[in-house]
Amino acid sequence: MTGPEPARAGGLRVVLAEDTGILRDGLVSLLERRGHEVTAVADGESLEREVVLQAAESLPDVVVADIRMPPTFTDEGLRAVLALRERFPGLPVLLFSQYVETRYAAALLQGDPRGVGYLLKDRVVDVGEFAQALVRVAGGETVLDPEVVSQLMGASEQDEGRARLSAREREVLDLLAQGRSNSAVAEALFLSLGAVEKNVAAIFQKLDLPYDAADNRRVLAVLRYLGV
Repeated sequence: MTGPEPARAGGLRVVLAEDTGILRDGLVSLLERRGHEVTAVADGESLEREVVLQAAESLPDVVVADIRMPPTFTDEGLRAVLALRERFPGLPVLLFSQYVETRYAAALLQGDPRGVGYLLKDRVVDVGEFAQALVRVAGGETVLDPEVVSQLMGASEQDEGRARLSAREREVLDLLAQGRSNSAVAEALFLSLGAVEKNVAAIFQKLDLPYDAADNRRVLAVLRYLGV
């Protein structure tokens, strides 16, 4: 499923699930000011019902959900999102949480990671960063909070392929894992685009990624890096 272009007229159709009224209202206001159409609910069950209801005509462009919501405040948002992704493959989803919860991030990424995002709430309150992440996820990209990446990568430090990476290649892969493009990596590391492309090619080779993986090679590299 391919999301809309960022500049399309009318913005995105968003279904937002967040139980805290102040944060929910703030996010709705933020998104509506940017031209998006938002339907807000307060729990995982309501989220599933709303998306299924909208899907009778057309799926929303992106679903945004807190991981922990009523009634148990454990993983209701995650379970709702995974159920929706199973029912509607490719549905873009952006999850957020107060803390890094690596098992939840891994569960989210183990299917098709395209059109998936995971941010910490601190990142959500950064207006520009959150709005950009929303559009990127709706467009089919994978967007991960840097702190999520940092903790996920510690789960499989013994991976032989990753052990072969140079320090620079690890830096490049760390940024790729956050969902950065080659040009964004070049800007962040003060490298030329050509230098980044050479590092990416070396990463693919050292992680033993098959040549015929084609368009999925970046995603495969990220998943190998994260140990998912």
